[in-house]
Amino acid sequence: MSAYKSEFLQTLDERGFIHQLSNADGLDKLLCEETVTAYIGYDCTAPSLHVGNLVQIMLLYWFQKTGHRPLALMGGGTSMIGDPSGKDESRNMLSIDKIEVNKAGICDIFSKFLKFGDGPRDAIMPDNADWLMQLNYVDFLREYGKNFSVNQMLARDSVKNRLGREQHLSFLEFNYMIFQAYDFVELFQRYGCRLQMGGSDQWGNIVSGVDLGRRCGTKELFAVTAPLLTTSSGAKMGKTAEGAVWLSSDMLPVYDYWQYWRNCEDDDVGRFLKLFTSLPLDEINRLQSLKGAEANEAKKILATEATAMVHGRKPAQEAAQTARKTFEEGVLADSLPTINVTQDSLQEGIGILTMIVEAGFASSNGEARRHIKGGAIRINDISVSDDRATLNSTQRDNDGVIKLSMGKKRHVLIRAK
Repeated sequence: MSAYKSEFLQTLDERGFIHQLSNADGLDKLLCEETVTAYIGYDCTAPSLHVGNLVQIMLLYWFQKTGHRPLALMGGGTSMIGDPSGKDESRNMLSIDKIEVNKAGICDIFSKFLKFGDGPRDAIMPDNADWLMQLNYVDFLREYGKNFSVNQMLARDSVKNRLGREQHLSFLEFNYMIFQAYDFVELFQRYGCRLQMGGSDQWGNIVSGVDLGRRCGTKELFAVTAPLLTTSSGAKMGKTAEGAVWLSSDMLPVYDYWQYWRNCEDDDVGRFLKLFTSLPLDEINRLQSLKGAEANEAKKILATEATAMVHGRKPAQEAAQTARKTFEEGVLADSLPTINVTQDSLQEGIGILTMIVEAGFASSNGEARRHIKGGAIRINDISVSDDRATLNSTQRDNDGVIKLSMGKKRHVLIRAK
C-alpha cells in the first residue's frame, strides 16, 4: 500500500516512477489540497523526442490525469547553451532556425499525451526563450548571481564528472544550471508553478531552482525525479544498435516502434507496462505472471499499448496486425515499411550495401558488410552472402515489391515507382 495520500504520488509510487523527492510530506499535502502546476523542461536539440524521454512525458500525463496542470516547457533559450548533464563533451551549437524546427517536432508529440487549453487543468507549453533571451546580463548577475554558490555548482554531478575526467566544460555550459534554476522561479511568478520534475540526472539542477525560489521569497517549491531506466541487461533505454528509438513516425516507422517494445526482455515486461502504458495495475499484474509462450502475448500487448500512447490506437493495431501476418501467417503485409525507388535504378540494379543503409539497418557501408558477413541479411527470405549483390527488377514478386530483411523481425519493402 502506498505511503502517500495524494492520487498523483500514489500513482507514481505504485508504477515505479519515484527516485527522489524534496519534502515528500509537504508536496503530498499540497497535492491533496489544491490544483498544482508542475513542469518539465525539454531542450530542442533534435526534431523529435525518443523513448528515453518517455518516463518524463508519462509523469506529465499522470499529473494531468490525477487532476493537476502540466506545463511542458520548451527550452528555446537553454537550447542555445546546452545541458552538460550526462554528457562527456559539449553539445554542438544550434542555430535559432534549427531550434525552431526541432521545437515544432517536439510540440507535436505532446498533443498525444496532454490536453491543452485554457481550463485550470489544461496543459500549457511556454518557451523559456521568452524571458531568457530578454535578460540583461549585468542586471541578471546583480539580482540573482549572489544566490548561487560556485562551491555548490562545482559539486554538482554534471560538473564534477566532467572535471574529474579532465574533459572540457565551457563557461557557457557552466551557466546552464543557473538558467534552469531561474526558469523555475520565472514559472512560479508567471503560472504559480510549484513543482519541477525530471530524470534523476537533473536532480542537482532542479534543487538549485528550489533553493533559488527560497532565497527569492517564493512559496515553497518542490522537486520530483524519476529513475534513469536501463533494460534488465543494462542497456540504455531509447537506444538500439541502429540508433535512437524516436517518437516521431517521420523518424521511425510505427511498425519499427511497435517491434522495439515487442522485442523487450522478458524481465522488463511488467515494469514497462507500468511505466509506458495506462493499463490498470490488476491487468498488468496478470500479464506479468504469464509464463512460457503466453509471455509473448504480454509482450504484444505491451507493444500495442505503448505504441497507442504515442501514435494512436489505429496505427498501433495496424502494426500488430502487420506483425501477425508477417510472422504467424507468413503473409507479406503491405503495411511493412516501404522504400520507393525509380524503375530505372531498379532496372540497372541497386547495391545491397546502399539499400541496407537506406533501410536503416546500418549506419554505414562497413556496418552493412558486417551484417552480411554475419548472415543477417536476406532478399525475399534468401540469405545474402555477397556484399556486391544488387537488388534488381527480376527479384520483384507478383505485387511488384522486393522484401529486404535483417534478422527475423526487421523488414522493408522495396517498391519501384
